[in-house]
Amino acid sequence: MTVVIGAGIAGVMAARFLHEEGGEVLLVDRSRVPASGGSGAAGAFISPKIGKGGPLQELTNEAFAFAHRFYRERFPEQFHPTGVLRIPKNPEDETRFALYEPHNYRPFERWDAARAAAAGYRNVPGGFFFPEAGDADAQEVCRLAAAGIPFVQMDIRKLERTGGLWQLIGNDGMIEADSVVLATGYESPLLDLRYMGIRGLWGSRGDYATARRFPVSCHKDFSLSSTRNGRVKLGATHVKHPEPCRICDGRPLAELERKASAIADTADFRLIETFCGMRATSRDHFPLVGPVIDAERTLEEFPEVMRGAKVELIHYENLWILNGLGGRGFVFAPLMARHLARHILRGESFDGRIHPDRLFWKWARRLPNEWRVEN
Repeated sequence: MTVVIGAGIAGVMAARFLHEEGGEVLLVDRSRVPASGGSGAAGAFISPKIGKGGPLQELTNEAFAFAHRFYRERFPEQFHPTGVLRIPKNPEDETRFALYEPHNYRPFERWDAARAAAAGYRNVPGGFFFPEAGDADAQEVCRLAAAGIPFVQMDIRKLERTGGLWQLIGNDGMIEADSVVLATGYESPLLDLRYMGIRGLWGSRGDYATARRFPVSCHKDFSLSSTRNGRVKLGATHVKHPEPCRICDGRPLAELERKASAIADTADFRLIETFCGMRATSRDHFPLVGPVIDAERTLEEFPEVMRGAKVELIHYENLWILNGLGGRGFVFAPLMARHLARHILRGESFDGRIHPDRLFWKWARRLPNEWRVEN
């Protein structure tokens, strides 16, 4: 049996694909329902990445293509592919759009200011419109993806390997498993994962009632959804401060509302509900999907890695991670979960772009001098 720890979008998708590939799965979370943290607070905008090309944009757009098909087929009532208009963040970004265009995901359309205005967006120079993009109902998708998979509410406090099995120990019991998937997001208290550089990114979202009709969603350095049933979503993954609640001063949506009012008529927006939560990202912003290194044992047995030597890394047995999806969790999660499930159950190799080992070498070379062991 494989136990997946964490029932955000990463965990429920890992459990879903393991289940569908024929594995025995148990989903565990400290909350009684999936998506009670950052995933449930997400705007769940599902769109391609724009930029000047490169591995991260390529991977993101591969994940978007997979996610688009996956959500349309599996969750047609919870996925809303009304299209997303990507507009420049500032005048400097506007000049770069010409450089971005050759690398765009296709299909896309180049909109001018008049066409953007016809969709309800003012004071913008136009942008790229991706007709296959959209947004999903975050909590509903997570809960439906977890449907039919055994679920246990437990706050796991300790993880031990004994007699060929993993023991997941909580305050009110213990679970034994053949293998474990860590999908715990920005919190990783069970093992030393410092080499992965996982950090939290705070996101806020507001759901508003409005009589305004926005036929397509819009993304700048925040996202405003299309109107459905008299409601829109306004959100962003935008705060890196370790104590975001202190700096928002009780108004997590104030800055987003100000920005939205600059590009749309928000005069009648009436806040219905506020959602806030922490998402997790890696040091290089690529997802973390694969085995976990026993960093302490590796450094003890091969101290030369701290001087740049390449050695055979020591991994925990039957322990995997799916994490670091950042603000694009609903884009990355389905494809990353399929990669992981097929590796665990079929032995398929991992894409090097997402393998967590990539981050160990540089981390080891940068360890403090007092940690170094000389020959």
